[in-house]
Amino acid sequence: MKNTSFISFFVVLLSVVSACHPQRGQQEAGDLNVNRRVSENYLPPVFEHDARVDKIRELEPAIRELIEDYSVSRHIPGVAYGIVVDNQLILASASGSGNIELDRPATIRSSFRIASMTKSFTAMAILKLRDEGKLSLTDPAATYIPEMAGLEYLTEDSPPITIANLLTMTAGFPEDNPWGDRQLEEPDQWLLDLITGGLSFSEPTSYGYEYSNTGYAILGHIISVVAGIPFQDYISENILVPLHMEHTYWEVDSVPEEQLVQGYRWEDDQWKTEPMLHDGSYGAMGGLVTSIEDFSKYVSFHLSAWPPRSDPDNGPVKRATLREMQTPQFCRLYAGATGWDDQPCAQMTGYGFGLRITEDCNGMTFAGHGGALPGFGSNYIFFPEYGIGLMAFCNLTYTSPWPLEEIVNIIFNQADVEKRSLPVSEILLERQMQVVDLIRDWDGETEHEILAENFFMDRSRDHRIAETREILERAGSILSVGAMHPENQLRGRFDLTAAHGKIHVFFTLTPEKDPKVQQLSLSYQPDNSTE
Repeated sequence: MKNTSFISFFVVLLSVVSACHPQRGQQEAGDLNVNRRVSENYLPPVFEHDARVDKIRELEPAIRELIEDYSVSRHIPGVAYGIVVDNQLILASASGSGNIELDRPATIRSSFRIASMTKSFTAMAILKLRDEGKLSLTDPAATYIPEMAGLEYLTEDSPPITIANLLTMTAGFPEDNPWGDRQLEEPDQWLLDLITGGLSFSEPTSYGYEYSNTGYAILGHIISVVAGIPFQDYISENILVPLHMEHTYWEVDSVPEEQLVQGYRWEDDQWKTEPMLHDGSYGAMGGLVTSIEDFSKYVSFHLSAWPPRSDPDNGPVKRATLREMQTPQFCRLYAGATGWDDQPCAQMTGYGFGLRITEDCNGMTFAGHGGALPGFGSNYIFFPEYGIGLMAFCNLTYTSPWPLEEIVNIIFNQADVEKRSLPVSEILLERQMQVVDLIRDWDGETEHEILAENFFMDRSRDHRIAETREILERAGSILSVGAMHPENQLRGRFDLTAAHGKIHVFFTLTPEKDPKVQQLSLSYQPDNSTE
C-alpha cells in the first residue's frame, strides 16, 4: 500500500521520536498484571490553561478553506476530515462527492477505504495476543507459519524473522508498493503459496527498515493462527467492538450502499472509477473501510494513553501497550527536513508498531500513518503531549487528502495551543528550598541532609563553596526564589532573582529512597545595566 504518510506529503518521510531503540525489549505477557506498589504522590502532567477546544473551533473556517482549495487544485472528488481533542471529535466536515455517478455527497459518515492506516489495528491485535500470553514478539514467524522456515536468507548471519521484525518493517523484505496493493483480495492459501515459493530479500534481517505490505499480511495470518479465527474477526471483536466502531468494515460489500464511497483516478482531464478491491489475506496491511466519525474513536483511544497515570485501564489494550506502539524503532535523521512553517527543522523519524513517529527540532512529537490504494488516499496524525489528533480521507488514487503542514501550522501557531505541564513533585519542592539555603549559607547541617555521597568526590568542598560565593558576590543579595521547573520527578531547574541579575540553578537527585542532590549547577546572568 502506498506509503503516503504525513512526511512524504511535504519534504521527507516523516515519523518517529527522540529515543529510538532498535528492537528494544518489549514487555512480555503478564508484565502488566503483576501486583506491585504504586506511589500515592505522583502527579501526572496536566493542561494548565486549557482552551484547546475553543481555540481550534475558531479555526474551522480557515481549515475548511484550506482543504477545499487543496481538493480543487488536486482534482479530489470528495474529502472528509476531523479533529479530535482528547476523547471528543470537536470539528468534522466533508466536501465534494462520495459518488459522482450517483450524485452522492461525501459526509463525515461516508465510508472510505483507509488503506495502510489499517496496519496499526493489526499491530494492536498482535500486542493484545502478546499481553494475553499467547505469543511473544521474539518468536520466530516460522513458529506460526512453518512455510517461513524454508526462506532463503541473504546472509549466513541473518537472524530468523521474528514477529517484532514484521511489526517494525525490519524483516528484510523489499518495499512493495504498489504491487502489494493489488494483492489485497488474494486468499490465505495464495499468501502461503507465495511464502512456500520463496520470498526475495532486499536487506539482511534486522539490518534496517524497509516498508513492507507483505510483512503485515504475514502478521495477519499469524493472528488467525494464534486466535483460531480469521484476523478480521479477531480485530473486529477485540478492538472495533470495544471502541464502538460500529461502522467500520473489512469488505466493501458489507458497507451500506448509501455510505460507501467510490474511488477514482484523475486521467485525461476526467475522473475515472477505480475497481473496488475486496477483502483477503492482504487486508491486514490495508483493508479497513471506515468513516471520520468512527475513526475518531480510534484516534481518541491512542491519545488516551497519555499521560501515564494510575486511572483505571480498561481499553482493548493497556495504555502502556499503546505507548509501546508509539515508540519508534530504527530511527533515521533527516537533517534537511523542514517544519510545519516550511523553515529548516531537522527530524528524527522511524517506525513503531503500525505507526510512524517523529520528533522535530523543536521537541514536538507526533505519530500516525498514511494510506493509499487505487481510488483512495488517507492520513492521520496525533500529538500525544497536546491531546490533539487530526484525520482526513479522500477518494482519489494515491493522493494526500489535505495540506497537512498548513493545517498544523495554523493550529500550533495561530491557536497557540499548549502542551501538558508536569507538576512539581514534593521531593523537588523540598530539595529546592534546601538548595536555596545551601547556596546562601553552605552550612554543614544542610550538606549532610541533602547532598549525595558522590557530591564532594566529583569536586572538592572548598572549590564548591568558593565558586558559589564568587557567583553571589557578583549577583548581590538574593531577592526572590523563582518557580521550580521540573524535567521529571527528580530533576529540575529554577532561578534566583538577585540584586544584579539572575542565578540559574539546576539540580538532579539520586535514585535512593530518600533522594539526595547528586549534581548542582549554578550560572549567573547579569542585568544589562550592571555588567
